[in-house]
Amino acid sequence: QVQLVESGGGLVQPGGSLRLSCVASGFTFKWFAMSWYRQVPGKERELVASMTGGGGSVTYGASVKGRFTISRDNAKNTVYLQMDSLKPEDTAVYYCKTPFAGGTWGQGTQVTVSS
Repeated sequence: QVQLVESGGGLVQPGGSLRLSCVASGFTFKWFAMSWYRQVPGKERELVASMTGGGGSVTYGASVKGRFTISRDNAKNTVYLQMDSLKPEDTAVYYCKTPFAGGTWGQGTQVTVSS
């Protein structure tokens, strides 16, 4: 059974930092790219960052480039999203995704940036 479990969300002030984690199970993690998306009510999910299985190629959404960093630990079947210099417009539910099994999503973790 493929499963993705996100954690690390919460309330943070503007300019602060958070690190999200996504633990994967049920597939060979190191063989697959992993991605982070985010969604606010009434809008489509937006790609935040993506990293290939070996970590050699990374893509960032334009709105987070230079502030967010994706990384992965294949020994722990975990992908991370380090979020720095957070802004109120980063408020969203953040999801991790694997293309395995036609595309599998985690349950999401809420990030709220507010003073």
